[in-house]
Amino acid sequence: MTQTLTHEWARFTPAQRMKRYGALLAVTLVVVWALGSIDVIWEWVWDAPIQLVNLFARMVPPDPTNLPSILEATWQTINIATIATMIAVVLSLPVAYISAQNTTPNVVCLWIGRFILVSSRSVNTIIWALLFVAIFGPGIIAGIIAIMFRSIGFLGKLLGEAIEEIDPAPVEALEACGASRFKVVLYGIVPQVMPAFFAISILRWDINLRESTVLGLVGAGGIGIILQGAIDTFQWQEVSMVLLTILALVIAGEVISSALRKKLL
Repeated sequence: MTQTLTHEWARFTPAQRMKRYGALLAVTLVVVWALGSIDVIWEWVWDAPIQLVNLFARMVPPDPTNLPSILEATWQTINIATIATMIAVVLSLPVAYISAQNTTPNVVCLWIGRFILVSSRSVNTIIWALLFVAIFGPGIIAGIIAIMFRSIGFLGKLLGEAIEEIDPAPVEALEACGASRFKVVLYGIVPQVMPAFFAISILRWDINLRESTVLGLVGAGGIGIILQGAIDTFQWQEVSMVLLTILALVIAGEVISSALRKKLL
């Protein structure tokens, strides 16, 4: 008489299932606590779909009466993003150099570079814009500097990581031949990071184009100023025209950045 042994396969052991259920319960309790600790007016939440339909009805059809001013502000937005990206690219190069562990002169420079990167990325573009509007006054100068400060951290971090991932063999060969530090960087490092440099710069320009559309909400220039003015005066048909323009601008930026990446890389 033979006895057949059967084994039931299970993806998780009982202990693992208990841990997963415990983690799910903990997350649920945290979410419930968070919802209970904030002041949510639930009547407004339930009424939101009706208000959304009502608002959409007031925004249709879009009003092109102010289209020349909208297009002028759109051109300002493009200029803000482009100029800020160009300046940020230049300023981020030395920051990336001292932030990469294989090129930094010393530990002090490494931590200074890391501090600049963290400081730049930890502050949102709108917060930078509020700060520089207070310093330079309303206008595109504050917007350009706000976008630039935010971009330095992004560009510097990714370029620094690209420098850390280079092949050390060309660098060591140049150093063994007695090449100066400048020539080592120029012929050993730059050719290896150029593809990443172009890709990161184009990507950041695309991001800056989107972020610059809202800078006008805090007075830092661009199409956001017209959007804020239309919202404040309840010109909802003009608001829809501005939103369509922003959508077209973002799509155009995406198409241009994709085409540039394909052509340059």
